[in-house]
Amino acid sequence: MKKQSTPSSPLIVLFNKPFNVLSQFTDGDNRQTLKDFIALPNVYAAGRLDRDSEGLLVLTNDGKLQHKLTHPKAKTSKTYWVQVEGEPDEQAINALRSGVELKDGLTAPANVKRIPPPELWERNPPVRFRKHITTSWLSITISEGRNRQVRRMTAHVGYPTLRLVRYRVGNWTIDGIENGEYITLS
Repeated sequence: MKKQSTPSSPLIVLFNKPFNVLSQFTDGDNRQTLKDFIALPNVYAAGRLDRDSEGLLVLTNDGKLQHKLTHPKAKTSKTYWVQVEGEPDEQAINALRSGVELKDGLTAPANVKRIPPPELWERNPPVRFRKHITTSWLSITISEGRNRQVRRMTAHVGYPTLRLVRYRVGNWTIDGIENGEYITLS
């Protein structure tokens, strides 16, 4: 097994990733990547955030921290602000709180709350809205990291995700970080 490195001066980067940006530094198809926003050497994303998701992405040059944040056994909690189509009823909310059966198994229970629409940046392109279908916002906290998990969970209970913003990873949040900007911690 490869030994995880700990640099003499660990660097943590908190990046507020815009919509339509890949969580990697290179892409053969000329799409926007982290290199278009972050000009720091030797930092790597601790986990992923899908291209169509926005919000907090943690990067670091510390292999041990990166492993801790991404390894399923560490159960690092992450909070997402999720705009869904429709107004989830109590049955749907309770199903998310209890865990839902997806193709790759039962999800762990999630902490789910209804929230007022958060004050966010404009998304480009904007979320598509249907004239006669309302939308609502949920705060969903999970400690798993399955592929597109939150989107699959909300779809499973009948309320597809329209916009997904990761607000928090562990103790870090996007508070005070403009979309497309980052801050460094050392």
